Amino acid sequence: MKALKWHGARDLRLEIIERRPLKAAEIRIEVAYCGICGSDMHEYLHGPDSIPVHVPHPLSGSVAPIVIGHEFCGTVVEVGADVTGLGIGDRVAVEPEYRCGHCIYCRSGRYNLCESMGFVGLMGDGGMAEEAVVPAYMAHVLPPSLDFRQAAVAEPAAVALQGLRTSGLRPGDDCVIFGMGAIGLLLVMMARHHAAGRIIAVDVDVRRLDLARKVGASDTVDASQDDAVLQVRELTDGVGVPVSFEAVGRPETLQGALGVLSKGGEAVLLGLMPEARIDTFDLVNRELRITTSVGYRGLYPELLALMASGVVDAGRIVTHTVSLEAAITDGFELLASAGDAIKVLVAP
Repeated sequence: MKALKWHGARDLRLEIIERRPLKAAEIRIEVAYCGICGSDMHEYLHGPDSIPVHVPHPLSGSVAPIVIGHEFCGTVVEVGADVTGLGIGDRVAVEPEYRCGHCIYCRSGRYNLCESMGFVGLMGDGGMAEEAVVPAYMAHVLPPSLDFRQAAVAEPAAVALQGLRTSGLRPGDDCVIFGMGAIGLLLVMMARHHAAGRIIAVDVDVRRLDLARKVGASDTVDASQDDAVLQVRELTDGVGVPVSFEAVGRPETLQGALGVLSKGGEAVLLGLMPEARIDTFDLVNRELRITTSVGYRGLYPELLALMASGVVDAGRIVTHTVSLEAAITDGFELLASAGDAIKVLVAP
């Protein structure tokens, strides 16, 4: 079968690989769509960041080169001997977090913090292929009304929902969301569903800000025109907001996420950055909190039901669909060019 494998930074290769036999607790999925994630872009542009290149991941047993891609869905075509609750022909979305099941975090239900945490498509072969093999616990059967194009966006939608759930945002609270990429736009949708008050979207791209309004933002701030913190302060009569979300992964947007907070406020970090400087004097004096959120846990069934009902229309962030053969030039390179692409789906 055909698969897109990561060999190194700027080194993705479309290869013909062998179908491997299933283990007892695994399933084989014919992939419908696989989204290109910001994490995939990090690996493509300057990896390895998370991909194991020397020591195999403890749960997948894999080491580079690996089949990239963790945002995927498809149809079950084979089930392992010990698999129950899933059958051939089931349409599924993949919750791609590995979990050991026995560490202190897994036993307490916080499997997104598993001691051996990892993701299919980063720490083991993923979904940018004609078929993918995953542990059966990762598969969630889709509601009949949920199509594959929507289901392919379930993984980043889960990231956004987990970030909102991790925060202290209450119904009626105002919030600011930095970055109108896939996660930021999905955060706008989730905040609107959560009955947040004023939802202020911040970005430097007017096209993305326009889409943010269409999916639920009440106000937008063009950070390319003036200081975002000053603009938010003007919108909030100088007070700021109780909760902000950083969905970019840049030190300057972290500074912005802290700068827009009212006293006692909380900045929630979902973006990935290696390091940043923080004014702890200001942090302490205004009693600010920094919260982080990674992955998701225990919310896929609810999320898929929300998407199936139309309450959360995650498919609206999909801007491009490309073939597996064109995934590098028309997917990864397109996203690297900082053009109008937001979410690109690869259709094997």
